[in-house]
Amino acid sequence: MERDSLISQLISILGYDAVIYKTEELRTYECDGYTIDKGLPRAVVFPSSTEEVSKVVRLLHQEKIPFIPRGAGTGLSGGAIAIGGEVIISLVRMKKLLEVDFPNRKAVVQPGFINLKLTNSIAGKGYYYAPDPSSQQACTIGGNVGENAGGAHCLKYGVTTNHILGLELVLPNGEVVELGGVADMPGYDLVGILTGSEGTLGIVTKITVRILKKPEGVKTVLALFDSVEDASQTVSDIIATGIVPAALEMMDKTAIQAVESGAFPVGYPEGLEAVLIVEVDGIKDGIDDQIEQIIRVCKKHQVRDVKAATSEKERIRWWANRKTAFGAMGTISPDYLVQDGVIPRSRLPEVLKAIREISEDCGLRIANVFHAGDGNLHPLILFDARVPGETEKAVKAGSAVLKVCTDMGGSITGEHGVGIEKREEMRFIFNDEELKAQIAIREVFNPENLCNPDKVFPIPGRCVEIKKAEYERVD
Repeated sequence: MERDSLISQLISILGYDAVIYKTEELRTYECDGYTIDKGLPRAVVFPSSTEEVSKVVRLLHQEKIPFIPRGAGTGLSGGAIAIGGEVIISLVRMKKLLEVDFPNRKAVVQPGFINLKLTNSIAGKGYYYAPDPSSQQACTIGGNVGENAGGAHCLKYGVTTNHILGLELVLPNGEVVELGGVADMPGYDLVGILTGSEGTLGIVTKITVRILKKPEGVKTVLALFDSVEDASQTVSDIIATGIVPAALEMMDKTAIQAVESGAFPVGYPEGLEAVLIVEVDGIKDGIDDQIEQIIRVCKKHQVRDVKAATSEKERIRWWANRKTAFGAMGTISPDYLVQDGVIPRSRLPEVLKAIREISEDCGLRIANVFHAGDGNLHPLILFDARVPGETEKAVKAGSAVLKVCTDMGGSITGEHGVGIEKREEMRFIFNDEELKAQIAIREVFNPENLCNPDKVFPIPGRCVEIKKAEYERVD
């Protein structure tokens, strides 16, 4: 189909104000939060209902034109980038809270509903939505479903898939289906398959989520260390006590430098090597005992200072400082690439040592911000794209970090997804037969590979090899 004819038909379905097709307007959508690769979509459309999504998809399927679902564009693996000139189907206008069922502890939202807005909408009744990615002020729940997003509190409460009860889905041929709806549905876990499928199986247009009652009590501890090794051992020992914190976060020296230059400085003393934030919640009686036990563990590992928040205002400031870490990197580096590896908690000191060696080999700084309690690392590789060769070095360093994670028994992603960024690194953890099995599942839903094509899985014939000799030190 000619482009002009396609645009005319999209406008006839959605209206003129719901279709973008001019080049200067399309540039806004040439990438998501992963900015190393870019691609200009053929068009961007903004449906307002499931019916409109279905009509658009039916047209594109009929004409064999590939398309990509997109939320707020905060994704960090390039999953919403139109690398082949696809049509982007933006779901940001589908932003309603459709239903809240407090007795059964569930809510129904459209995919463009903002994550944090759900908690704010039900907080007055004493409820909240647990998954809390750092981008929760902007990211959509539909995007969270696509990437199976996590957050600081996933140590205790799990990631998005643990809170999704049902989905409405527009299949790649335009057919609308309902999946799940209540907990523990019999049969195959199709909701589980779709959560984390990165938009390759269809377009989610309605989501039934689990909501939780706010815990009676919440307390947070801040611990400051002069050694990353001491902080890492403290993480393991806190878990070994039998306490399951709601969150257990760590930042290293470079990350601390960034957040202290950002919008929410805490006032950390100079020379710190690591910061731990430990939060416990639950029944009010007993929380003080857990806090005292955590403080005792910290003191066994040469902690410089450790204290519990004395007010809600102080606790919120600590968390604001941590949750703006990614954005704060812009205060100390023109560009950064964030990785998302997962490791067994016990291997944390070894992995951090290996990351320091990768940093030295490639001549680029690497800041570490991570969900230490469940071993989900976010090494941020700092570089300057204006310097020839630095972008390529950052990409190679990121791949090397993921290889270390998988060699230690971990994974290449804990919550950011694979997208286009980590397609080839899928070979670090899956052989050809395992990849074929996953592709076979995709082909059941998306047989013509029109829905978010060329994402997640490696390109045939291409491989990834990481060698220190590939690096050239930056003077």
